[in-house]
Formats: sequence, C-alpha cells, structure tokens
Amino acid sequence: MTGVPASAGGGTGRPAPGGKLGAAAVNQASLWNIANILTMVRLVLVPGFVLLMLQDGGYDPAWRAWAWAAFAVAMITDVFDGHLARTYNLVTDFGKIADPIADKAIMAAGLICLSALGDLPWWVTGVILFRELGITLMRFWVIRHGVIPASRGGKVKTLAQGTAVGMYVLALTGPLATLRFWVMALAVVLTVVTGLDYVRQAIVLRRRGLAAERAAAGEQP
Repeated sequence: MTGVPASAGGGTGRPAPGGKLGAAAVNQASLWNIANILTMVRLVLVPGFVLLMLQDGGYDPAWRAWAWAAFAVAMITDVFDGHLARTYNLVTDFGKIADPIADKAIMAAGLICLSALGDLPWWVTGVILFRELGITLMRFWVIRHGVIPASRGGKVKTLAQGTAVGMYVLALTGPLATLRFWVMALAVVLTVVTGLDYVRQAIVLRRRGLAAERAAAGEQP
C-alpha cells in the first residue's frame, strides 16, 4: 500500500517518537517499501493461485492444497500491508489503487474458480462480486462528500469470506465439508447486510454533503 521515507522529523532520517514516522513521511513515501511490496506479492499470487487451482482438471487434492497455501498467503499479506501502511505512514498513490484491486482480485479468482469447477453455485459468486464492485463504485460516487470508513461488520465479512473460500479450495470431506457450507452461508449473509449498510451510509453522506454545499452557496453574497 505504500514507502520508506527518505527522512522524517526535521530531515534526521529517524522515526518520530513512539516508533511511527512523522507526517512528512506521507509525502516522501517510496514506491518500493514493505507495504507496497506485499501488495505486489498479492497481485502476483493471483495468477499463481489460478494455475494451481486448475491443475489436473482442478480436482487433485495435492494441487488444491498448494492453491490454498497461495490463497492463504495472499489473505495474510492483506492484513500486514494495511497494518504497516497505517502504522508507519507508508502511503503512496500506487498503494491506494493497487491494494483494493489486489484484495478484490484474489477473492474474485477464488470464487470464479470454485464456481467454474462446480464446487460453488454461481449465484453465490455473483452476489459477493456484485456487492464488492458496487461498494467500490459507490465510494467513488460519494468521495467528494467524504470517505465511508471500513466498518467492523465489513472486516468480519472479509474474514468470513476468506475463511469460507479457503475451506472450499481445500478438498474437504465429512463434517468439515458441512461446516464450510455454513461458513459460506454466513459470509453471504454478512456480504448482503454490510452492503446494505454501506448503501445507507453513502446516501446519508451524500445528502449531508449536498446540504452543506447549498448552505455554503446561500451564505455567499
């Protein structure tokens, strides 16, 4: 998501107190920093995951295990690159664009592969991808009025989706196969509920923004 600054806090090159870099780091963040590198790794893992998933017709348990490993690494890097970027102010334009793309790409790849192999109904994939794309477009729709923050429900939704897709990637049988069905069901419910909540927030944010603009225009002579 972002870069190691050339210097921070008066040009000394030392981190600001508390282990966090100064505000100047935001503007000086380099493209080649650990947060951005993790994002790039996640992007590279997407085609790698697809290749592993579809090896030998897509039903070999060994290849599916390797595909699960690639998917798990991608999901873990998503957690760490965001944490590093927020903690050390490693913010770049590349990170702002590439990070959400990488997040959506690995999840979309998993869902589409599973549906193409007949392991997951297409309507489940459609609901999740429609929600993710719709929320992304909606954020751009209201961005001039403000930013819709990630909610706790949204984070739980992401965890449920990642866990469910990961369980479907593995060739599970018996009780675990039944469990993954319910985990996916929970993920779908959270996807819909949090999506509706984001729509509500976007509408409220836009109305407030338009009201503030009208008020400001009315105050002008």
